[in-house]
Amino acid sequence: MSELTLYSAATKAVLLQTRECGRIRDVLKQRGIGFERWPAQHQLDCDASIAQILATYKREIEWTQERGNFPSVDAIRVLPDHPDRESLRQKFLKEHVHAEDEVRFFVEGCGLFCLHIGDEVVQVLCETNDWISVPAGTRHWFDMGAKPRFCTLRFFNNPSGWVAEFTGDTIADRYPRLRAS
Repeated sequence: MSELTLYSAATKAVLLQTRECGRIRDVLKQRGIGFERWPAQHQLDCDASIAQILATYKREIEWTQERGNFPSVDAIRVLPDHPDRESLRQKFLKEHVHAEDEVRFFVEGCGLFCLHIGDEVVQVLCETNDWISVPAGTRHWFDMGAKPRFCTLRFFNNPSGWVAEFTGDTIADRYPRLRAS
């Protein structure tokens, strides 16, 4: 189940914790973050290629592209046996920003989006069916866990795909990580 935890960045005190989808959406909307629940209506084969994943979700991709300027889309799927899982995790765990919106639709599994917005840190446990849109310039990091199991569709304004500018802030080290399921 999706979950939002809101922290004070100064004290790390928990200000709010909720699993109620409408509340998650409203809290994120107040901070400029889009959040929706969509039905991930397709079951992926365990060995599905990226091309097969994109073909399976063609309708959802086209619908998202019609809603915004996202000429580029890809899929990332990381399972516990992925050979680059640890290096990917370490890269994503560093606070960074993007010059474009970061839009993700979780079609399988889960991951922890952590947003550093002003004097707050907002952690959003995104799971299958969650769609999140993080505005350009928002400081954030992502934890896929020590034993990752997720697949997301990633939408880009930039044809180069995922391009991050790392802030150098070690804030991610001071907050909880994704717990093993």
